[in-house]
Amino acid sequence: MSTNVKTVAILTAHAGKVAELRQLLDAMPAPSRAEPGNLRYDLWQDRDDPARFVLDELYVDADAVTAHRASPHFQAYAAKIADLAERTAIPLTPVAVA
Repeated sequence: MSTNVKTVAILTAHAGKVAELRQLLDAMPAPSRAEPGNLRYDLWQDRDDPARFVLDELYVDADAVTAHRASPHFQAYAAKIADLAERTAIPLTPVAVA
């Protein structure tokens, strides 16, 4: 079985904070994708609710997630996210993954 770690995070901007949230989220994909343990880091926006964003993250293992969370770009994100959005992180376990 895979040791990959998958997380989907759903972020819904607080009232009046969509532009600030988008700016913060736009800064995350490039440095996250450059991390050695990152396999996927995609940002999506809900078509029906432009205040809602989805981060789709995949790392080779738990150590890669730990390294990501220690990175300067994640620390900048973590310092601001609570002021900008409600966040629900969903850690996933592979069941039938190709």
